[in-house]
Amino acid sequence: MTDAHDMSDEARERMRAEAVSITADLVAIDSTNTGDPATIGDGETRVCRRIAEYLREVGIDSELVESVPGRGSLFARVEGADPQAGGLVVHGHVDVVPAVAEDWSVPPFAGEIRDGWLYGRGTVDMKNMIGMILAVVRHYRREGIVPRRPLLLAFFADEEAAGIMGAKWIVRERPELFDGMTQALSEVGGWSVPVAGRRLYPIAIAEKGVAWAKVTAHGAAAHASRPTPDNAVAAVAGAVHRVAGIDFPVEPTEANTALAATVGRIAGGSGDVAELPDRLEVLGHFGPLVAASLSHTASPTVLSAGYKTNVIPTEAHAEIDCRVLPGGEETFRAEVERELGPDVSVEWIWQPPIAAPADAPLVDVIGEAVRESDPDALVVPYLLPASTDNKHLAELGIDGYGFVPLRVPDEFDVFGHFHAVDERVPVDALHFGADVLARVLRSA
Repeated sequence: MTDAHDMSDEARERMRAEAVSITADLVAIDSTNTGDPATIGDGETRVCRRIAEYLREVGIDSELVESVPGRGSLFARVEGADPQAGGLVVHGHVDVVPAVAEDWSVPPFAGEIRDGWLYGRGTVDMKNMIGMILAVVRHYRREGIVPRRPLLLAFFADEEAAGIMGAKWIVRERPELFDGMTQALSEVGGWSVPVAGRRLYPIAIAEKGVAWAKVTAHGAAAHASRPTPDNAVAAVAGAVHRVAGIDFPVEPTEANTALAATVGRIAGGSGDVAELPDRLEVLGHFGPLVAASLSHTASPTVLSAGYKTNVIPTEAHAEIDCRVLPGGEETFRAEVERELGPDVSVEWIWQPPIAAPADAPLVDVIGEAVRESDPDALVVPYLLPASTDNKHLAELGIDGYGFVPLRVPDEFDVFGHFHAVDERVPVDALHFGADVLARVLRSA
């Protein structure tokens, strides 16, 4: 692999400039997803129409698919040199979380550049990736470059609300759009992390499963001056407290085993997963994200009961956000239900964990592409404790990887700027990302 595939300086600078300008242009389209259908406008479709214009300018046709009017997702195919090779879905989401303008030092939907930083909602989550994807494929078309394998460019609505009206709906209603696709590339990963004088670039090869427990207790209504033995509030509170106190053990997975081995080489020790919790400080601001990926978790998030202080209610409710490691699908719910006990009932909303092979050729291509621009870089698999649209694509047998390449200043915590006030990305990080992505998508 030669540097940027022998790209001329002029072509490289144009591609880099477009990665920045397109990202800024898309940030300026307010595509806020509040999670409430009554307050969501047509921003997602407007972003998709703008993306379609960028593709049309270089002769790439696309298809807009709306789950409901205004909730648009967009798809475009780029043919590969080897039509028999399994295709790669390169995707991003067009929606963003809300931004309260009064809290920001810059307008959140202006796409403004200040002192070498591009500010705005979506600059890291994740219109930056969309801008880089478009810059790269436009470069390919101008230069006559054909990627090795077919690419499906996918831009999804509603990722910030679990993809119900976006990727989940598309997979159910239009699965043929993904015919021939075997792998996917999207968020969350790819940003640089300073580690012992080097830069580490994490690639998400797996995601925890989501298990939302809705807990309910029933009892007899009564005047609160006369305590009852079947108090629903007490039953729910006790059950939730027990679950919150579970000390889930660190469990080895392919992703955290590979990461632990790397940390062991850097920080000393055996490199076993069991030692990783004691060595996370070497990972700096990436450490807390890794810590959440080493075991199952259960976080109580909602409690509701009663309507008046002196009335014992007949029902009490709680919700617990649980995240489950790959391999824990068969035992996790039973373990939590034992701790909840017999005095409550539980309903589950379940999305299983996903895991892709760490030794896939795509992982090697990504590592080589990064080292072309950062020769001493470490590209290391990890397990994302959250969820992306890759979970929905997994239902079609598509292996998902999380890697949005960004080389950032050592002190800049990229994941810490997801959903944050003054969300921003360095302009030169987008230049770096476009260079790396151009190599990856051509050779993957």
